[in-house]
Amino acid sequence: MQATRAIIRRTGGPEVIEWETVDLPPPGPGEVLVEHEAVGLNFIDVYHRNGIYPGELPSLLGMEAVGIVRAAGTNADFKEGDRVATFGPKRGAYATARVIAADMLMPVPADIPAETAAASLLKGCTAEFLAERCGKVQAGQDVLIHAAAGGVGQLLVQWAKALGARVIGTVSTEAKAAIARRAGASDVIRYDHDVVADRVRELTVGKGVPVVFDGVGQQTWEASLGSAAPRGLIISYGNASGPVTGVNLGVLANKGSLFVTRPTLFDYYRDQGDRREGAERLWTMIRDGKLNVDIGARYPLIDAGRAHSDLEARKTTGSVLLLP
Repeated sequence: MQATRAIIRRTGGPEVIEWETVDLPPPGPGEVLVEHEAVGLNFIDVYHRNGIYPGELPSLLGMEAVGIVRAAGTNADFKEGDRVATFGPKRGAYATARVIAADMLMPVPADIPAETAAASLLKGCTAEFLAERCGKVQAGQDVLIHAAAGGVGQLLVQWAKALGARVIGTVSTEAKAAIARRAGASDVIRYDHDVVADRVRELTVGKGVPVVFDGVGQQTWEASLGSAAPRGLIISYGNASGPVTGVNLGVLANKGSLFVTRPTLFDYYRDQGDRREGAERLWTMIRDGKLNVDIGARYPLIDAGRAHSDLEARKTTGSVLLLP
């Protein structure tokens, strides 16, 4: 089978994304050939493209895709016709088809549509590990979630609410505020209008929040520091506005003996068992109606560069799909 796939030979803006057509080999032992139905766009793809997360070049792009097994090698866990999904860590999802190790894949249940799976798997498992494994959110807690209308943000708001937390979200526009409220945020702060930390203190009667989820990075770092309660935890999990650098540990003491972590999904999902457990938790949340997956935009796969530009400019909400 032939496949069209994205490749970068240097890091930079969306213009560095190139396309090539290759003949895929038959799958070897423990491998399968998957024809993609939908590909998920994630901010980690931007970090790979622009070099914030460095890697060897040339490099393929994309962490998340859902598709149909078209051929299986010996000793593979899947058979022809199975619907499967991957969310990394090996890149290469920006493709019409690929050969991949079967142990990197998860089955997609028949009652979960392909687009829903592609729009939610990486982001949903990110929300799961942030809220449950890293943040250990408890019922009755107040939590602050930056970029609450984004792809991960919306799912994280819903996840935290399902755990019984009161969610305070930050957004940049009134339209995004409405999205965050629909996702379940009790209060929404416009960081283009308000001083976030001051408003958080007002909403929590001066206490601050025990957990802050910050996927924005540089622009919201000071707000996160100012919003955390004494001995609170700041989970800095993204760099949408640029990475946080030059952290002064003394500030953590001055702000109330704060904890800060910079987690990555694959340190919490280290093996196939972790990945399948997290995915099953996600499918259950979707089936139970606790998680609504918002597909904010769909682009042809070949327009991945334009999708990257829109994502970086914060023109998108919810999850974004690339369709082969």
